[in-house]
Amino acid sequence: MMKNDNLDSLIDRIMAGLPTGLTTLGRDAEQNIRAAVKSILRKMDLVTREEFDIQHDVLLRTRSRLEALEKQVAELEKRTGD
Repeated sequence: MMKNDNLDSLIDRIMAGLPTGLTTLGRDAEQNIRAAVKSILRKMDLVTREEFDIQHDVLLRTRSRLEALEKQVAELEKRTGD
């Protein structure tokens, strides 16, 4: 889920874009918009940047290991093919 400061920034931009009549509703409108945005974000099943970075690092290590194993297999095939 988004950090609260990112969420607050998003809510501020939404509130700034509303017609003047709606912004006068003030706090109630902001709370309803905040709840709606949070609900939508929860349904999107997003991951945090930290979780994404961890999985990215795992993928890089796995790819590196796969390349090393492919080289080993190629060398073994070369030896047994002679």
